Amino acid sequence: MEEDAVFQAALREVAHTWTGTAWFIEGDIADCFGSLDHQALLTILGEKIRDQRFLRLVRNMLTAGYLEDWRWGATLSGAPQGGVASPILSNIYLHKLDEFVETVLIPEYTRGERRARNPAYLELQSLLRTVRQHGDRPLARAVRRRMTSLPSADPNDPHYRRLRYTRYADDHLLGFTGPRVEAEQIKQRLAAFLHDELRLELSREKTLITHARTGAARFLGYEITVQHNDTKKTGRYRRVNGQIALRVPRDVIKAKCVPYLARGKPAKRKDLVNSTDHAIVATFGAFYRGIVQYYLLAGDVSRLHRLRWVMETSMLKTLAAKHRSTVPKMAAKHKTRIDTEQGPRVCFEAHIERTNRKPLVARFGGIPLYRQRSAKIVDRRPVWVDYPHKELVTRLLADTCEICGSTGDVTVHHIRALANLAHARWPPSDWARVMLDRRRKTVVACDTCHDRIHEAQTARSFTP
Repeated sequence: MEEDAVFQAALREVAHTWTGTAWFIEGDIADCFGSLDHQALLTILGEKIRDQRFLRLVRNMLTAGYLEDWRWGATLSGAPQGGVASPILSNIYLHKLDEFVETVLIPEYTRGERRARNPAYLELQSLLRTVRQHGDRPLARAVRRRMTSLPSADPNDPHYRRLRYTRYADDHLLGFTGPRVEAEQIKQRLAAFLHDELRLELSREKTLITHARTGAARFLGYEITVQHNDTKKTGRYRRVNGQIALRVPRDVIKAKCVPYLARGKPAKRKDLVNSTDHAIVATFGAFYRGIVQYYLLAGDVSRLHRLRWVMETSMLKTLAAKHRSTVPKMAAKHKTRIDTEQGPRVCFEAHIERTNRKPLVARFGGIPLYRQRSAKIVDRRPVWVDYPHKELVTRLLADTCEICGSTGDVTVHHIRALANLAHARWPPSDWARVMLDRRRKTVVACDTCHDRIHEAQTARSFTP
């Protein structure tokens, strides 16, 4: 079952509900994982959790320290980055920031049901009505063109404010509709709350106030801006102004191309030359597919054509180096055409044939570089195979002695061969009978029965 990624849900919320934003307040917490205050975190956990044993376990984990060059060092703050519990602990910690923004800042900086009408627009609207009554069509068209270049609502309405907020891990973004002075106040209050309440600091280099129409904010690898064009129309009316646009940063494309370039040109990957054709195509295809699927929400995802060409040429050069052939021959060998929702697309495939089974197919390309407003990660997750426990593990988990039937403190007794029991004196002892009946060289026994087994074996070994 495919599920939307959390980051994609955050980006869709920004794109669909932040229309008309004037300022972006980008927030990034400096060394978030390494700066979590232990006492503050335990206090936050204690508000909802009353189990002192659990809280003590979390405290011991946070203060366990670390080893460096076989020397122990104390951890005075922060959660272990890369630890299993660190992401959820940081989210619990930063939930206080969410509550502060949602319950204090947003109500304070949000007012007005809708913007007031633009006086200049209303004057032109009245003039258009008069001109039409007099039948002057050329003048009416000119007035209409002038109206479509003006906003119908007052962008500087002092009685209208909007503040919106989203967060992913330690990166948060606020969209504010109002003057820059108030945007500065919001930034200062955020910094003060993080410092006073959560003992965290905003990164000065990454915490910026960006004008939404002339600049672009960076959030989750995207550039986020507000579109403005007084001449562009969709149908009869302008529908682009004020709309949020998600874009692929140019520096990201440049950075993603670097591993496949040498002296500015696509080059072979030496580390993959000795791999199979299937492995080479699969490796290039997985990297390319992951980048494209991440940026399918962007309106200018077509910028990734540059990355596709670089990676495709590098892949073909790698295949050519492997087979001591040429790029055109490798392209002719692996090129194929597939059908997509936007029509047929050229891609490259490598197959591994299997007897009585479908062949394994690795693919590069074939993804239309068009914006998808509801894009999803479509790569299949690895299939989780729930292998059953081995029989011995299941018997141990039962925690029951197979000789006397008691429960608790069981261990496994193992013998070299069942034949040793079959040739022993008859009738066999109770523990030997259990093993013979089960046809197993192991028996799960309690401590008492286990000691008795060893006593019997010791006595037998000393019998003349």
